[in-house]
Amino acid sequence: MSQRIERILGGPPLATLAKLAFLSLVVGAIMAGFGLTPRGIVDSLVDATRVVFGMGFERVRDFGGYALTGALIVVPLWIAARLLGSRR
Repeated sequence: MSQRIERILGGPPLATLAKLAFLSLVVGAIMAGFGLTPRGIVDSLVDATRVVFGMGFERVRDFGGYALTGALIVVPLWIAARLLGSRR
């Protein structure tokens, strides 16, 4: 079971947690340097959602089509990267 968890996480859980914490700190500091805050990001997402729904559900359908089209490229590449990366 622990090997399965390590394979999913890409390493031991505590080491992965430490890496994620460090990267979160670095990315947070960079974002703060650009004046981005968690509240500002959430507000932007809320505003974007309102705009999307304000355009009507036809636009939402278009957005879903864009996401599906992009997923046709992104998901297989991600799966291939995971499979090829796990062969080390």
